[in-house]
Amino acid sequence: MNKITEQDKQYELATFAGGCFWCMVKPFDTWPGVIKVVSGYTGGEVENPTYEQVCSDTTGHYEAVQITFDPAIIPYTELLSVFWEQIDPTDAGGQFADRGSSYQTAIFYHNEAQKKMAEQSKQELAQSGKFNAPIVTPILPARPFYPAETYHQDYYKKNPLHYQRYSIGSGRAAFVERNRKRT
Repeated sequence: MNKITEQDKQYELATFAGGCFWCMVKPFDTWPGVIKVVSGYTGGEVENPTYEQVCSDTTGHYEAVQITFDPAIIPYTELLSVFWEQIDPTDAGGQFADRGSSYQTAIFYHNEAQKKMAEQSKQELAQSGKFNAPIVTPILPARPFYPAETYHQDYYKKNPLHYQRYSIGSGRAAFVERNRKRT
């Protein structure tokens, strides 16, 4: 009898920019099949940028999360559904109270299959009538991903009260509640 070991598993990466990365970790973190969620920066030209550099909107980077997942347990299409529920895909200027290019939304695909699934999910969302404005979230090829500083990792666990105040105060919590899939 062959036993499947941890080394035999084929994990994949998913990378999403959804505004403040603090708010993008928790929605993915507890799903079965999600191995880890890392806050970081991607899409820009500066190597190993700092939070201050990214927030200056001069590096071209987005705040993003990179998810390591087991596609045998959670398919990429499910991660896309979770992503779309966390953002306002019609806002090209940032997300909620956070404004600027570093807070814009994007899906960064790691292979052609992810690109096709992302494009299909975006088209389905646009045709759903859920939003009255065009879906502006771009679908882009993955770029180098730089983990954010340690204090940004798992922020919702380390600073639960501040995280909750921020999520409510920014308007994200109410938006997510209004737009969550009803099953």
